[in-house]
Amino acid sequence: MSELASSSTSMVRPPTQASDARSLSGGAILAGAGVLELPLIERTAAGIAAIQRPDGSIPWFHGDKTDPWDHVESAMALDAAGRPAAAEAAYRWLADRQNSDGSWYANYTDTPEGAAEPSDKTKDANFTAYIAVGVYHHWLITGDDAFLDALWPSVSQAVEFVLGLQRADGAIRWNPDSDEALLTGCSSMYQALRCAVAIAERMCEPRPASEWTDAALRLGRAVASAGGFGGQPSSGVFAEKARYSMDWYYPILGTALRGAAARARLDAGWERFVVPGLGTRCVDDRPWVTGGETFELCIALWAAGRPDHARRLLTDAGHLRDPDGLYWTGYVYADNAIWPEEKTSWTAGSLLLALAVLGGEPATRTVFGGEDLPAGPIAAGRREATPRIGEPTPAGSR
Repeated sequence: MSELASSSTSMVRPPTQASDARSLSGGAILAGAGVLELPLIERTAAGIAAIQRPDGSIPWFHGDKTDPWDHVESAMALDAAGRPAAAEAAYRWLADRQNSDGSWYANYTDTPEGAAEPSDKTKDANFTAYIAVGVYHHWLITGDDAFLDALWPSVSQAVEFVLGLQRADGAIRWNPDSDEALLTGCSSMYQALRCAVAIAERMCEPRPASEWTDAALRLGRAVASAGGFGGQPSSGVFAEKARYSMDWYYPILGTALRGAAARARLDAGWERFVVPGLGTRCVDDRPWVTGGETFELCIALWAAGRPDHARRLLTDAGHLRDPDGLYWTGYVYADNAIWPEEKTSWTAGSLLLALAVLGGEPATRTVFGGEDLPAGPIAAGRREATPRIGEPTPAGSR
């Protein structure tokens, strides 16, 4: 079985030891990644906070929509950057808007007061599951047991909704009206289930912890054996989406692949998706690099033991940064054009989370590293340092 730069991007030196990062807080830890100086990081965090509405919702940008998954990613970034009150407001908004069956709708129309009526009533399993990652991340940062007590019912109901969509092969259908399972979504849901188990254990809830562990392990095996890259045939479990870079790196980002298997998958798709000096393509057949995919790939690179590659990519994608601290969604390099002309909260959020893992922020490293989460992949490797892509692997290394 498979193992479960723009002129505004000033450089600083990374910390020499992990303990250096732990002695800092908020944006100072993120500055330790060695990519952006603290004032630039704080400007980005302030940009996300300015997008947040009075009700706690975090839309893509003002006048667009709020979707639960990207909302959580932005909240996690606020926490990592030292804004826990804003993050807590985001999670309490989720609890207030949860459907009676434990789900959330795919997105909600943004207004100046906050998220209004749902504009897409699809009940996406991955969007629903991700609250567990955010809530656990917030608790790791704050140690706030009262918050965990308050959000536990929402997490529990969300997980029960998601597991009601799990198939016999371990994969999870992406919504109740489809039998289709998506590798990107299932990779993310594996991470979410592991965080949910950790919350259940903290809440001293042995029944859900045990049942969710079994479900997570089944899902993790399906994700880890998905194949589709590096000459491995596709398992056929998931819908064919291999042209999208997310299907390439999400099994690593979602903690299902580690060690040699993670590095082999990264190597197999590198030339297809990474454009030197610019970032990561969203799809392999379009001349379009996107910030969100680039920054999430950087987290996956860190998790696979390649932090230097991550720092290089973050610097390469500096051309997407706007002076206000937010990041453009993407760049069509064939036309030398920003497209679409929007700066989304979650693009900036994924950048901050990449800085957090590289800088050594403990909570963010826990939820994306996976080593300290329950229901871990079998025979997973550690994040040892490895050669640059394209260089020979030393004898005896995995």
